[in-house]
Amino acid sequence: MGGAVSLRLPRAAGAHPVGSTDILVGAGTEGCFFRLFYPCSPSAAQKTHPPWFPRPQYLSGLLGIRGWEGRAAQYGAALLLGSPQIPVSWNEDFSPGVERRPLIIFSHGLGVFRTVYSSLCMELASNGFLVAALEHRDGSACATPQYSGGDANTSLHEVWVPFRKVQPGMKEFYLRNYQVHQRASECIKAVRILEDINAGRPVSNIMDSGFSLDALKDRIDFSRVAVMGHSFGGAAALLSLAKDNIFRCAVVLDAWMFPLEETCYPNIQKPILLINTETFQTRESIVKIKKLNSDGADLKYMTVKGCVHQSQTDFAFVTGYLVDKIAEAQGTMDPHHCLRIHIASSLDFLQKHLDLDISVPKVEDLREMIQSEVICGFPVINDSKL
Repeated sequence: MGGAVSLRLPRAAGAHPVGSTDILVGAGTEGCFFRLFYPCSPSAAQKTHPPWFPRPQYLSGLLGIRGWEGRAAQYGAALLLGSPQIPVSWNEDFSPGVERRPLIIFSHGLGVFRTVYSSLCMELASNGFLVAALEHRDGSACATPQYSGGDANTSLHEVWVPFRKVQPGMKEFYLRNYQVHQRASECIKAVRILEDINAGRPVSNIMDSGFSLDALKDRIDFSRVAVMGHSFGGAAALLSLAKDNIFRCAVVLDAWMFPLEETCYPNIQKPILLINTETFQTRESIVKIKKLNSDGADLKYMTVKGCVHQSQTDFAFVTGYLVDKIAEAQGTMDPHHCLRIHIASSLDFLQKHLDLDISVPKVEDLREMIQSEVICGFPVINDSKL
């Protein structure tokens, strides 16, 4: 099976050091849970780095989805993967000053959890954004904790909610459509929670991570809010655009269009950047995507060569037999270069549609390289491959 492997996320390359913390508001399915990535104090360089697996239950959940259950499977996987960390400063002070930061809400794909896109989120935060990476409560995460009880005399009771599989006889569309609507509602709820925090209203964080939410008061720019997502999260990002005008635009990575009902497409009329990989999208999916923005809002579609669906996750930075089996994460493009293309393209789009006064030289630096590695516009798909 090969030797031990480890997750080695690259440090963010932007101008700001990056901090992170966890925020959970509401105990049960009604709760909203996210990892917040943010520009932090310049003194943060030597602070503690959080684990990529926040709890052992997430590894168990990833393995369980693939039918690898039991202590032996978890022990073997943990031994091979080690204890990967995220190169950010945990609970570090928010960046000093009075500048209000633009906000991105990030929705994860099917069967993963809130830290799986840390490389993308760190890069965005290092370029001045607040990024709230959700862990959805709809049964589409590989696992997630929920809580009950708790008063002056008792502590909260923790229950781990597993991934919800499609049961025999169940039509998958109805389950996934229900989930994508809950996901979009959670994207909006995350914004509302941050609005309360920004206004100085009391917000109770069940995670009690040690980060003072007061530091975010008057520091978030709600005139510049975008939504972003991968796969199932891409569908949630698109639906979020239709559900709430707080979102000015969306960056969508390899959207899984299946869960969206046809009636929602006419309501999605905002700028959208779709960054796709070579192997995931089908003709049926592209036909659906072309129905977006019929009134002429900016719809930009690009395909990155040499990448697979999981190249847009942190799994791309892990090599080895086990991870290939879990995530099928290895494309032919170097994952660091793939990340640079995604960040450069996203920043270029966000700068335009959020009216940001930021410098994004990486776009110009990569222009010539991107030209040979990115297909702009809608590709021609060979029907024989479908």
